[in-house]
Amino acid sequence: MSGYLKPQQIAEATVDTGTIKARNPLSAMLILGFLAGAFIALGYLLYIRVTAAAPAEWGSINSLIGAALFPVGLILVLLAGGELLTGNMMAVPLARMKGRITTGEVIRNIVVITFANFLGALFVAYFFGHVVGLTGSGPYLQKTVDVAAHKLDDSFIQAFVSGIGCNWLVALAVWLAYGSKSFSGKIMGIWFPTMAFVAIGFQHVVANMFVIPAAIFEGHFSWGQYMSNFIPVWLGNLVGGVVFVAGAYYMVYLRSQQVNNQKVTNGASEHLHAKDAGAESNSMPSGAASSPVH
Repeated sequence: MSGYLKPQQIAEATVDTGTIKARNPLSAMLILGFLAGAFIALGYLLYIRVTAAAPAEWGSINSLIGAALFPVGLILVLLAGGELLTGNMMAVPLARMKGRITTGEVIRNIVVITFANFLGALFVAYFFGHVVGLTGSGPYLQKTVDVAAHKLDDSFIQAFVSGIGCNWLVALAVWLAYGSKSFSGKIMGIWFPTMAFVAIGFQHVVANMFVIPAAIFEGHFSWGQYMSNFIPVWLGNLVGGVVFVAGAYYMVYLRSQQVNNQKVTNGASEHLHAKDAGAESNSMPSGAASSPVH
């Protein structure tokens, strides 16, 4: 038996997963969303703690090390359990494209998970970053502020396009995880696309829910500046997940299947009508069909 699913099968499995996500009770969405936001924030906190004190001579190698550590957050989300906005931006709309859920269910899920992820990330930023002091002083504060400043420096269109690139990769990481039947295979599928988006420097809306507020809690930047980043990155992540992963694979693997199924259904219906008409004609008296109407 194969240890992984083929792309067509991944698409079908993702539709099933997206349907379940959209129909989770509100309490489950809030709890799992909080956990996912916290997990991603912990992955980012690990990134900062490891890379902040590294020698400057390490250059891009330091960034690569941090990028290799960050995926622990998404691994926890997908294997321990969590509802992450960026993954849901792919799976839930795909279930809608397939006709399994309503547009209202998509909107409800995306809004609730956005809020819950924000609470989870904010919890880690405030209590672990600020109260414990893990991002509050020395090179760790400097790294946090530098990363946040770099993200806030992007214009609206830059942040939007960066968000597209980010969730193209993150949604593919989720896609690959759905495609593996083994724990180790899921970890490998998650690891490399996630590491790639971090190393490239793309913007992830949930990761930003941690790092920018962490800098704000230490007296840098404002919530207004944060919102000017949140909106374009959120929209970019949405486009990356919906268009470049869900939409693309729907067109290739699921739409043609729906069209073919519809053709089969229509053909069977036409055949049945023709058969019924023939039976009705045969049941008429032999002279009835040729009798003139007076």
